[in-house]
Amino acid sequence: MTDSDQPTVLVVEDERALIELYVRWLGDDYDVRTAEGGEEALERFDGDVDVVLLDRLMPGMSGDEVLEAVREQDTDCKVAMVTAVEPDFDVVTMGFDDYLTKPVEQETLLETINRLLSRTEYADLEQELYALVSKRAALEASKPAEELDESEEFADLEARIAEIRAQLDETLSDVQDDEFVAMVRELEGDGGDEREGQE
Repeated sequence: MTDSDQPTVLVVEDERALIELYVRWLGDDYDVRTAEGGEEALERFDGDVDVVLLDRLMPGMSGDEVLEAVREQDTDCKVAMVTAVEPDFDVVTMGFDDYLTKPVEQETLLETINRLLSRTEYADLEQELYALVSKRAALEASKPAEELDESEEFADLEARIAEIRAQLDETLSDVQDDEFVAMVRELEGDGGDEREGQE
Protein backbone atom coordinates (compact mmCIF):
# COMPACT_ATOMS: atom_id res chain seq x y z
CA MET A 1 0.00 0.00 0.00
CA THR A 2 1.08 3.57 -0.55
CA ASP A 3 1.22 6.28 2.08
CA SER A 4 -2.20 7.45 0.89
CA ASP A 5 -3.55 3.96 1.56
CA GLN A 6 -5.26 3.80 -1.83
CA PRO A 7 -6.07 0.36 -3.28
CA THR A 8 -3.39 -0.84 -5.71
CA VAL A 9 -4.31 -1.68 -9.31
CA LEU A 10 -1.87 -3.41 -11.66
CA VAL A 11 -2.55 -2.67 -15.34
CA VAL A 12 -1.12 -5.35 -17.64
CA GLU A 13 -1.39 -4.23 -21.26
CA ASP A 14 0.96 -4.35 -24.25
CA GLU A 15 -0.45 -1.21 -25.89
CA ARG A 16 1.33 1.80 -24.39
CA ALA A 17 -1.45 4.21 -25.37
CA LEU A 18 -4.01 2.15 -23.47
CA ILE A 19 -1.77 1.98 -20.41
CA GLU A 20 -1.49 5.77 -20.41
CA LEU A 21 -5.27 6.10 -20.83
CA TYR A 22 -6.02 3.74 -17.92
CA VAL A 23 -3.48 5.53 -15.71
CA ARG A 24 -5.25 8.84 -16.44
CA TRP A 25 -8.63 7.28 -15.62
CA LEU A 26 -7.51 5.55 -12.42
CA GLY A 27 -4.67 7.67 -11.08
CA ASP A 28 -6.80 9.90 -8.83
CA ASP A 29 -8.40 7.01 -6.94
CA TYR A 30 -5.84 4.21 -7.02
CA ASP A 31 -2.14 3.48 -6.70
CA VAL A 32 -1.58 2.32 -10.30
CA ARG A 33 1.25 0.02 -11.35
CA THR A 34 1.78 -0.85 -15.01
CA ALA A 35 3.37 -3.68 -16.96
CA GLU A 36 3.70 -4.02 -20.75
CA GLY A 37 3.93 -7.82 -20.76
CA GLY A 38 3.37 -10.97 -18.76
CA GLU A 39 6.87 -11.37 -17.36
CA GLU A 40 6.97 -7.74 -16.21
CA ALA A 41 3.51 -8.17 -14.68
CA LEU A 42 4.72 -10.97 -12.43
CA GLU A 43 7.75 -8.90 -11.42
CA ARG A 44 5.46 -6.01 -10.44
CA PHE A 45 2.89 -8.23 -8.71
CA ASP A 46 3.01 -8.72 -4.94
CA GLY A 47 0.70 -9.05 -1.97
CA ASP A 48 -0.14 -5.33 -2.03
CA VAL A 49 -1.92 -5.56 -5.40
CA ASP A 50 -5.70 -5.52 -4.92
CA VAL A 51 -6.89 -5.70 -8.54
CA VAL A 52 -5.19 -6.75 -11.79
CA LEU A 53 -6.53 -5.49 -15.13
CA LEU A 54 -5.17 -8.14 -17.48
CA ASP A 55 -4.99 -8.23 -21.26
CA ARG A 56 -5.24 -11.77 -22.73
CA LEU A 57 -3.30 -11.49 -25.98
CA MET A 58 0.26 -10.27 -25.43
CA PRO A 59 3.59 -11.17 -27.04
CA GLY A 60 5.49 -13.76 -25.03
CA MET A 61 3.63 -14.69 -21.86
CA SER A 62 -0.14 -14.56 -22.42
CA GLY A 63 -2.70 -13.12 -20.03
CA ASP A 64 -4.01 -16.64 -19.41
CA GLU A 65 -0.54 -17.70 -18.20
CA VAL A 66 -0.25 -14.60 -16.00
CA LEU A 67 -3.65 -15.42 -14.50
CA GLU A 68 -2.52 -18.96 -13.64
CA ALA A 69 0.66 -17.65 -12.02
CA VAL A 70 -1.26 -15.08 -9.96
CA ARG A 71 -3.73 -17.72 -8.78
CA GLU A 72 -0.85 -19.94 -7.59
CA GLN A 73 0.09 -17.25 -5.08
CA ASP A 74 -1.57 -16.90 -1.69
CA THR A 75 -3.43 -13.65 -2.29
CA ASP A 76 -6.98 -12.29 -2.32
CA CYS A 77 -6.21 -10.22 -5.41
CA LYS A 78 -9.07 -9.86 -7.90
CA VAL A 79 -8.41 -10.23 -11.64
CA ALA A 80 -10.44 -8.67 -14.45
CA MET A 81 -9.60 -9.70 -17.99
CA VAL A 82 -9.75 -6.56 -20.17
CA THR A 83 -9.34 -7.82 -23.69
CA ALA A 84 -10.38 -7.67 -27.32
CA VAL A 85 -10.78 -11.48 -27.28
CA GLU A 86 -14.44 -12.51 -27.37
CA PRO A 87 -14.95 -15.08 -24.59
CA ASP A 88 -15.23 -18.73 -25.58
CA PHE A 89 -16.35 -21.63 -23.39
CA ASP A 90 -12.80 -22.08 -22.05
CA VAL A 91 -13.50 -19.10 -19.76
CA VAL A 92 -15.75 -21.33 -17.62
CA THR A 93 -12.72 -22.98 -16.00
CA MET A 94 -10.50 -19.88 -15.84
CA GLY A 95 -9.78 -18.20 -12.52
CA PHE A 96 -10.63 -14.59 -13.30
CA ASP A 97 -13.25 -12.55 -11.43
CA ASP A 98 -14.66 -10.42 -14.24
CA TYR A 99 -14.37 -10.18 -18.03
CA LEU A 100 -14.50 -6.93 -19.99
CA THR A 101 -14.34 -6.84 -23.79
CA LYS A 102 -12.54 -3.87 -25.34
CA PRO A 103 -13.19 -1.11 -26.02
CA VAL A 104 -13.98 -0.31 -22.38
CA GLU A 105 -15.39 3.02 -21.22
CA GLN A 106 -14.00 4.81 -18.18
CA GLU A 107 -17.22 4.44 -16.19
CA THR A 108 -17.35 0.69 -16.84
CA LEU A 109 -13.73 0.24 -15.79
CA LEU A 110 -14.17 2.23 -12.57
CA GLU A 111 -17.42 0.41 -11.70
CA THR A 112 -15.76 -2.96 -12.27
CA ILE A 113 -12.80 -2.16 -10.02
CA ASN A 114 -15.15 -0.84 -7.34
CA ARG A 115 -17.26 -4.02 -7.49
CA LEU A 116 -14.19 -6.25 -7.30
CA LEU A 117 -12.81 -4.35 -4.30
CA SER A 118 -16.16 -4.54 -2.50
CA ARG A 119 -16.25 -8.30 -3.12
CA THR A 120 -13.41 -8.88 -0.67
CA GLU A 121 -16.00 -8.28 2.05
CA TYR A 122 -18.11 -11.25 0.95
CA ALA A 123 -17.79 -14.91 1.84
CA ASP A 124 -16.19 -17.47 -0.47
CA LEU A 125 -19.49 -18.79 -1.85
CA GLU A 126 -20.70 -15.30 -2.69
CA GLN A 127 -17.39 -14.50 -4.38
CA GLU A 128 -17.60 -17.68 -6.45
CA LEU A 129 -21.18 -16.85 -7.46
CA TYR A 130 -20.11 -13.38 -8.60
CA ALA A 131 -17.26 -14.82 -10.71
CA LEU A 132 -19.54 -17.44 -12.29
CA VAL A 133 -22.27 -14.91 -13.07
CA SER A 134 -19.58 -12.68 -14.64
CA LYS A 135 -18.58 -15.55 -16.93
CA ARG A 136 -22.18 -16.30 -17.83
CA ALA A 137 -22.83 -12.63 -18.69
CA ALA A 138 -19.70 -12.49 -20.86
CA LEU A 139 -20.70 -15.62 -22.77
CA GLU A 140 -24.33 -14.52 -23.17
CA ALA A 141 -23.13 -11.23 -24.63
CA SER A 142 -20.92 -12.94 -27.23
CA LYS A 143 -22.66 -16.22 -28.13
CA PRO A 144 -26.01 -16.91 -29.82
CA ALA A 145 -28.61 -18.63 -27.61
CA GLU A 146 -28.51 -21.82 -29.72
CA GLU A 147 -24.77 -22.23 -29.14
CA LEU A 148 -25.18 -21.68 -25.41
CA ASP A 149 -27.97 -24.25 -25.26
CA GLU A 150 -25.76 -26.86 -26.96
CA SER A 151 -22.69 -26.25 -24.78
CA GLU A 152 -21.89 -28.77 -22.07
CA GLU A 153 -19.54 -26.25 -20.40
CA PHE A 154 -22.30 -23.65 -20.27
CA ALA A 155 -24.73 -26.21 -18.83
CA ASP A 156 -22.18 -27.03 -16.11
CA LEU A 157 -21.78 -23.32 -15.41
CA GLU A 158 -25.55 -22.85 -15.06
CA ALA A 159 -25.76 -25.88 -12.78
CA ARG A 160 -23.02 -24.58 -10.50
CA ILE A 161 -24.70 -21.16 -10.30
CA ALA A 162 -27.98 -22.82 -9.31
CA GLU A 163 -26.17 -24.99 -6.74
CA ILE A 164 -24.50 -21.98 -5.09
CA ARG A 165 -27.75 -20.01 -5.12
CA ALA A 166 -29.46 -22.88 -3.29
CA GLN A 167 -26.68 -23.02 -0.69
CA LEU A 168 -26.80 -19.26 -0.19
CA ASP A 169 -30.59 -19.32 0.13
CA GLU A 170 -30.22 -21.79 2.99
CA THR A 171 -27.47 -19.92 4.83
CA LEU A 172 -28.46 -16.32 4.10
CA SER A 173 -32.26 -16.46 4.08
CA ASP A 174 -32.51 -14.35 7.23
CA VAL A 175 -29.45 -12.17 6.69
CA GLN A 176 -29.57 -11.55 2.95
CA ASP A 177 -27.00 -8.97 1.87
CA ASP A 178 -29.05 -6.54 -0.21
CA GLU A 179 -25.96 -4.86 -1.69
CA PHE A 180 -24.53 -8.18 -2.87
CA VAL A 181 -27.88 -9.29 -4.34
CA ALA A 182 -28.18 -5.98 -6.20
CA MET A 183 -24.63 -6.33 -7.54
CA VAL A 184 -25.27 -9.83 -8.91
CA ARG A 185 -28.63 -8.82 -10.41
CA GLU A 186 -27.03 -5.84 -12.14
CA LEU A 187 -24.39 -8.14 -13.60
CA GLU A 188 -27.00 -10.64 -14.78
CA GLY A 189 -28.91 -7.83 -16.43
CA ASP A 190 -25.92 -7.06 -18.67
CA GLY A 191 -26.39 -10.21 -20.72
CA GLY A 192 -29.22 -12.29 -19.37
CA ASP A 193 -32.19 -10.13 -20.35
CA GLU A 194 -31.24 -10.20 -24.02
CA ARG A 195 -30.99 -13.97 -24.09
CA GLU A 196 -34.28 -14.45 -22.25
CA GLY A 197 -35.93 -12.43 -24.98
CA GLN A 198 -34.58 -14.87 -27.59
CA GLU A 199 -35.90 -18.00 -25.88
